[in-house]
Amino acid sequence: MGALRGLVTTLRPHQWTKNTVLFAGLIFAGGLGDPALVRLALSGAVIFCLLSGAVYLLNDIVDLESDRRHPEKRRRPLAAGTLPVGLALGAAVFFAGSALAWSSSIHPVFALTSAGFLALNVLYSLALRRMVILDVVAIAVGFVLRAVASVEVLRVAAPATELSPWLLVCTFFLALFLGLGKRRAEVLALGRDARAHRSTLEHYPQGLVDSLIGVVTASTIVSYAIYTIWPGTVDKVGSSRLVYTVPFVVYGLFRYLYLMHAGGSGGKPSRVLVTDAPLVVNILLWVAVVVWVLYSA
Repeated sequence: MGALRGLVTTLRPHQWTKNTVLFAGLIFAGGLGDPALVRLALSGAVIFCLLSGAVYLLNDIVDLESDRRHPEKRRRPLAAGTLPVGLALGAAVFFAGSALAWSSSIHPVFALTSAGFLALNVLYSLALRRMVILDVVAIAVGFVLRAVASVEVLRVAAPATELSPWLLVCTFFLALFLGLGKRRAEVLALGRDARAHRSTLEHYPQGLVDSLIGVVTASTIVSYAIYTIWPGTVDKVGSSRLVYTVPFVVYGLFRYLYLMHAGGSGGKPSRVLVTDAPLVVNILLWVAVVVWVLYSA
């Protein structure tokens, strides 16, 4: 029972909220009222949760020794010894194989996107996370692949479904923003011991990270604002009212920056985004306005 509990913990189900990006294609394609498209989007989200779980298991296996020296990560099941390495590795192979087989049964391009997501994350665990700047870029590309997958999973029932390149750009910048915030929190929390836990952290001085976050924040806001008023977006939506969602994006980014600087948050974005009441309300309002704009035109 202890090993099973440890396996579930290592799969990090609280992190699976990242895979809600798999519903982007469904929402922006206006498919919420189509049961077939909803089922496909749900399948895509479950597949990416399985892939994410496999990656987390592999990540903890690779990080076993460094996690044992970390003040918080040493409590993880693998580092603490409550989850056998063999069981974790077997589960990772099983979840990854099942997810890829399932994705292949849906659509070939979706299967390729899923395989690309898995390959990127395996490469990240083995090498990219030790390469300064490339580590956060790889994380951001992972979110872009999720957004691409959200469209490809629908093609079997809706071949004409498209996701705006501008929305992919916004996804990339937003993921960079969250990734840099996480690096900032790690550097501040670990201090002089940062390099002992991850060699790249010594190359992320707070001043540099804050500068990069400033650039990415501005880029996210500008790219999202352009997306909402881009002629192609206006033609697809049938109105220019999507621009009404820009204030919610601005507030969400600024609120997160406030929590990062004043509240010491930022190291666990998945938790912050579902536990900070103002952020939760803001996200729900953004979703409500997006749905109103897309489905009332």
